[in-house]
Amino acid sequence: MIISVASGKGGTGKTLIATSLALSLENSLLLDCDVEEPNCHIFIKPKKIKSEKVSVLVPVIDEAKCNYCGKCAQICEFNALVVANKKVLVFPNLCHSCGGCVLLCPHKAISEKQRVIGELQISDKLVTGVLNVGEAMPVPLVAAVKRKIDKSKTNIIDASPGTSCVMVEAVKDSDYCVLVTESSPFGLSDLKLAVEVVRKLGIPFGLVINKYNPKFKALEKYCEDERITVHLKIPEDRKIAEGYSKGIPLVDIYPQYKKELKRIVP
Repeated sequence: MIISVASGKGGTGKTLIATSLALSLENSLLLDCDVEEPNCHIFIKPKKIKSEKVSVLVPVIDEAKCNYCGKCAQICEFNALVVANKKVLVFPNLCHSCGGCVLLCPHKAISEKQRVIGELQISDKLVTGVLNVGEAMPVPLVAAVKRKIDKSKTNIIDASPGTSCVMVEAVKDSDYCVLVTESSPFGLSDLKLAVEVVRKLGIPFGLVINKYNPKFKALEKYCEDERITVHLKIPEDRKIAEGYSKGIPLVDIYPQYKKELKRIVP
């Protein structure tokens, strides 16, 4: 089973829920797909970590074969190739590794080479994707993390915040998605976007409300109108916030939440 944990915005407590859910379930594997700012390891504290480099393919120009016809630049919608003054300029950070330039070059002047974009840090309880500083495209690294899914375990995916293509890559193909929000106008606004995404993807989902404020009625009214299941309401609690700042999981602060989190699993 694959359970993704996502949120419409940052700061809702998504990682707090993902790590605590993984710690509450037996035979689970946590996959940190928030590759631009991974922090699940702070709470899981993995041991015996091994690393694997993750690479993508980028074009290499053979100037001896190239006649600077410009067809490679014409088909590259991301402007990773530019032909100017009998020179082909390659911008590897813009390349999406589609391979179109290699296929369409009439003189077979383009080949590909590997370019490292980040690494996987792997342990028995946690797989973390770490994107290299300055990289523009985290999606291939998210895909690499997901290739480590263990079908014999319950896989918990900690997605990146927001509703960009990085979040979509993380949550797609999940059996269930747990959306985490907070009791605030911003939380509700961004929750609506996240709900739209998971519905478009056809993924069953439910909600955890963190930093719950019973006075903010609009959130619960929205859930009622949209028939969204609310699994858990976690109050705004200084003890939880202090524990989070020290890398202490929710279920270590309040062990009773283990039972509540287990009930989320379909």
